[in-house]
Amino acid sequence: MGRSGYNCRMKAINIKEKFNLFKDQWSPRIIGELNGQQVKLAKLKNDFVWHSHENEDELFMIIKGSLVMEYRDRKEIVNEGEIVIVPRGVEHNPHTLNEEEVWVLLFEPAETKHTGVIKHERTVEKQEWI
Repeated sequence: MGRSGYNCRMKAINIKEKFNLFKDQWSPRIIGELNGQQVKLAKLKNDFVWHSHENEDELFMIIKGSLVMEYRDRKEIVNEGEIVIVPRGVEHNPHTLNEEEVWVLLFEPAETKHTGVIKHERTVEKQEWI
């Protein structure tokens, strides 16, 4: 675990305060780490990129707004207060509705790459702790 992970142990983390620390979209910020998993926050707007994660499952919890999780065979709308778990190997493309900014909490293994093996202009190689 990186040094910055120690400062969030055993004390409450205010998620709304953390969301107010950044403005950019599609660039997750790490707020905690446990058992090899990272807890991340991200602001999303519009379309992302089709991708999959070969070895990692991803959990998306919607904090604000509604997210469309598109799969090759269907779409799932995930609303505020709901979660969706995308299994490893499943190609997906998260996007938002009607120009709305969506706030999500992500829970995924620390080694998960932002866009899987796809290199894209939205790929974030090094995610920051906040």
